[in-house]
Amino acid sequence: MTEPVLDVHLTPEDAAVALRAEARAGLTAYPKWVSPKWFYDAVGSRLFEEITRLPEYYPTRAEREILLERAAEVAATTGAHALVELGSGSSEKTRLLLSALRDQGSLREFVPLDVSSSALVEAARAILADYPGLHVHGVVGDFTEHLDLLPGTSPRLVAFLGGTIGNLIPEERAKFLSSVRDVLDGGEWLLLGTDLVKDPDVLVRAYDDARGVTAEFNRNVLRVLDRELDADFDPDDFAHVALWNAEEEWIEMRLRAVRPVKAHVAALGLDVTFAEGEELRTEVSAKFRREGVERELGAAGFELHRWWTDAEGRFALSLARAAA
Repeated sequence: MTEPVLDVHLTPEDAAVALRAEARAGLTAYPKWVSPKWFYDAVGSRLFEEITRLPEYYPTRAEREILLERAAEVAATTGAHALVELGSGSSEKTRLLLSALRDQGSLREFVPLDVSSSALVEAARAILADYPGLHVHGVVGDFTEHLDLLPGTSPRLVAFLGGTIGNLIPEERAKFLSSVRDVLDGGEWLLLGTDLVKDPDVLVRAYDDARGVTAEFNRNVLRVLDRELDADFDPDDFAHVALWNAEEEWIEMRLRAVRPVKAHVAALGLDVTFAEGEELRTEVSAKFRREGVERELGAAGFELHRWWTDAEGRFALSLARAAA
């Protein structure tokens, strides 16, 4: 089997520097925060895969439902020679797109981007095994920083699935979408997954499941800080909190101190204290309406070409074309 080509724009040392800078900024802020990008160590990634199979967590199933029905239409509409996926994938959703593009005869190249070189190589090898002859060109990088370095044979289809764009606040989304538009030629494509506004009870249950898997996933970010920054947080000092912010129309995940906490972050020379009840924000997950998605895409230089939802109207895929 031919090995994938790999461009490395983000080394482990780069990631360590970024973690130290973001941790210092977030742990000294008020209110305190950490970036959700640090959830996904090996344990966090395994827990998230478990979350996607929970009965309360509908987005993965809903997006898969749309792709099962619409992947062939995506392929026929775009005629893409290269599928660029932000967040490396060897998942079924990735394969639905690859197979549709292959079956209609345009597919030449798969370009997965991920911050983890090990995850990227594993995903790329899995794709190579099942799509012999496909050129796989992986990029180790951060989708908020390295989009201008993406390769790929035009016309390209950039896929940003899973509702991950909801982890960005509006200013970050605007910058991200503009960055995607800047690297695409006029007429190239973006396939964007967005979770939709719905009953807050349904949303909260999706982020606070009965088995407590999401709570464990949330607390695991403290273990990442302990390991990577020689800190001494005790995850048992914090309760998982998920709540609906109606004004911003997003879910917030937080960790709430159940007692007064003092932790030392040796790599930063930093002591961090929490009063009982004080919270650390770990993630926002914005939910969307069609008019808002269309407005944000338009502001970045995209034209909304197709809008599809699952049968229950829980999740949407937008196919947008880069304006000439």
